[in-house]
Amino acid sequence: MTFEGTQKREDTKPGWIIGWLPTRAGFFPKISTRLSRYDILGGWRVRWGFRRMDYRVSPGLYGVGKPDADSPVLVTANYKLSFDSLRKHLEGINAWIIVLDTKGVNVWCSAGKGTFGTEELIGKIKSLNLSALVRHRTVILPQLAAPGVAAHIVTRATGFEVLYGPVRAVDLPLYLKNSCQADREMRTVTFTFAERLAMVPVEVMLSWKIALAALAYHLFAQYFSGHLLTWSTVTQFLPYLGAILIGSALIPMLLPWIPGPSLAWKGWLVGIVVTLVFSGINGYPWPVNMAYLLVLPAISAFLAFNFTGCTTYTSLSGVKREMRIALPLIMVSAALGIIVRFVCIWRTPWQTL
Repeated sequence: MTFEGTQKREDTKPGWIIGWLPTRAGFFPKISTRLSRYDILGGWRVRWGFRRMDYRVSPGLYGVGKPDADSPVLVTANYKLSFDSLRKHLEGINAWIIVLDTKGVNVWCSAGKGTFGTEELIGKIKSLNLSALVRHRTVILPQLAAPGVAAHIVTRATGFEVLYGPVRAVDLPLYLKNSCQADREMRTVTFTFAERLAMVPVEVMLSWKIALAALAYHLFAQYFSGHLLTWSTVTQFLPYLGAILIGSALIPMLLPWIPGPSLAWKGWLVGIVVTLVFSGINGYPWPVNMAYLLVLPAISAFLAFNFTGCTTYTSLSGVKREMRIALPLIMVSAALGIIVRFVCIWRTPWQTL
């Protein structure tokens, strides 16, 4: 279902649609600027990684307040978390909102992928017959959409000038009040502790495959060492969980304060320090600790590297270089750790707990 001059459909509208706006092009949904408990719970759900790719709204045109032919036209992605972040900051504002079909991906990522792109924007402006809906000829995009949109091509194809609004939707009211002028603070991308902390739940939840693989490896090793049904099966798996939390939670939270240029290095550094401390106090035989020293930092480095897509200061060339260097080293380290443990089990099973 899309909202591009549709007829009124009371039976299919979601709760955040609170009415319909009649125009010459048909009826368009009027949306609420207040998030319901379902919107808030839905946001929490996707922040914990549950059904993230299904959290989307229908592409098309929406209105907030009492928009008319002179109201600003804002553009956003159809990822509902992005959509909700925009509408909740538009209290008291009359505006049109064009929602592009970004396949349920947020503004920044979809701009990088090309779905929040030039052709999609041109197509929406034309299919909505926007020139007949408003008298002005400007559309306002989020600043983070800039990598995906060639503004001059949009203007040439549609006659609409592309303006880039502030980074954060919270600054939109002041931006509009100041005649679409953004100050330095509005243009600055931040990555504060609170912003990094908000990314941790989904990073932790997405690490379940690594946790499952580590558990399978550990149980396999315990079985061959003859200690599967002992308390050591539990206690010796805890360091793997620790490595997972280091890479998926601790590194993102402490990112600016951990030395090193790359995320994989940061993950490995913290992983090796924690593993060395753990190995010095656990009293385990050396084969177990040697395997830990090879496997655990590799896990934390890999998961820390996965945080690359969430950061604000990585570059494509830097990521490619890190992939060429770090990933092979991570794989070799993990493989050596697995080999060490099984060789020691084979030769001296009684020493491996």
